[in-house]
Amino acid sequence: MGEKRQKINIELGEKEAEGIYSNLAMITHTPSEFIVDFARVLPGVPKGKVYARIVMTPYHAKLLKNALGENIEKYEAKFGQIKVVAKEEEKNIGFQTPVTQG
Repeated sequence: MGEKRQKINIELGEKEAEGIYSNLAMITHTPSEFIVDFARVLPGVPKGKVYARIVMTPYHAKLLKNALGENIEKYEAKFGQIKVVAKEEEKNIGFQTPVTQG
């Protein structure tokens, strides 16, 4: 017997529908949660700003990782491979895990 899925209605508010542009994500975690800060930085500007913080369980972080992977595969099948090439000065800008000191 197949598993019956419950339909969920998701509301998208007007402000949220506009979206937020981010070119930097900083990811940290504790034993019980993952924290993803979405920020925007501009070339030549020494300071960036976090525009959204998402906190989720490790379980949901793994589901997000899988969903992103599947969607990147679908995108590349339709539009071609996404090339990740950074200039030397841009290597520290982008989606990355911050380096911890200690």
